[in-house]
Amino acid sequence: MSPSDTASKPPVLLAVFELGGYPNFAPLYAEEGFAVTAVTSARKAISAMKKLRPAVVVAEFNYQSDFRDRTSSLESLLAAAQHHAGTRVIAFYEAESQPQLQRLQGDTPLFATLSYPIDEAALRAALRDALRPQDSGDR
Repeated sequence: MSPSDTASKPPVLLAVFELGGYPNFAPLYAEEGFAVTAVTSARKAISAMKKLRPAVVVAEFNYQSDFRDRTSSLESLLAAAQHHAGTRVIAFYEAESQPQLQRLQGDTPLFATLSYPIDEAALRAALRDALRPQDSGDR
């Protein structure tokens, strides 16, 4: 594969559907220029991240009070994303889970968070921002 082939490839977006309950945004992701890969669990997402090196991961924050050492499977996904410099994580969440999400972000910042129902314009804006070159102020 030549360097020009690599340069022309669209950025990869990894969509993680664990519980769902929201529209399939794959067409929107494709309209924004992403090559979309969808998985149904954080474990599958972590495995896919190693192979795909996505530019963006979109996942759900599903607060689970019964987890002993975590608040959500998103926590494991964020830990894995830290090993892939430049990967931006966007999380969807229920408004009533915002305090738990904020605690999670204290340790591992998310690129963007969007509460249900997901506003398509806000999602598009977050995706476009995620593709902008990182400056030295980004984490």
